[in-house]
Amino acid sequence: MRTVKIARLTKETQINLDLDLDGKGIYEIQTGIGFFDHMLAQVALHGGFDLTLSAQGDLVVDAHHTVEDCSLVLGAAFKQALGDKRGIQRTASATVPMDEALGQVVVDFSGRPYAVIRVEWSSPMVGSLPTSLLEHFFESFAAACACNLHVLLHYGRDNHHIAESLFKSLGRALREAVEIDPDRSDQVPSSKGVLA
Repeated sequence: MRTVKIARLTKETQINLDLDLDGKGIYEIQTGIGFFDHMLAQVALHGGFDLTLSAQGDLVVDAHHTVEDCSLVLGAAFKQALGDKRGIQRTASATVPMDEALGQVVVDFSGRPYAVIRVEWSSPMVGSLPTSLLEHFFESFAAACACNLHVLLHYGRDNHHIAESLFKSLGRALREAVEIDPDRSDQVPSSKGVLA
């Protein structure tokens, strides 16, 4: 069972997360940031992950700590659920359109955290959320789950569409990367024999 429960409590945020990598895309997400909830829902639904996430953060300051800590907890949950990564596909890419926007995410559960984000936003905000925090989400997720993550916008005008194409792409890429390869279910997908 690739399931994880994580709780994180700091002076800035209180987060509880349940993740099932082999779920059906059922989610319940409440962070206090409507657009962020909508994006996390895309990851769960399009990734086929069951995800319950509740966060109480210092939104009276701004959304930064809540977005960052949710991303760190989600990344840590993936890392923990995958264990030694035996049998997984490991790498995957997904490209998803959203009206005029076309986004792509490429992931490699290599054990080496690195994020490359090539996105041009049409304005500094989407709803009440700074677009810089969406980029920070991807960076923090990659750091916490120790994956290579490349996030690319091919084109797009509307920030909502751009973000949604990227988060849907993330969900689909993660789904494929964590799938078990039935022909190599007992092998770690690395010539080193380990993915730290």
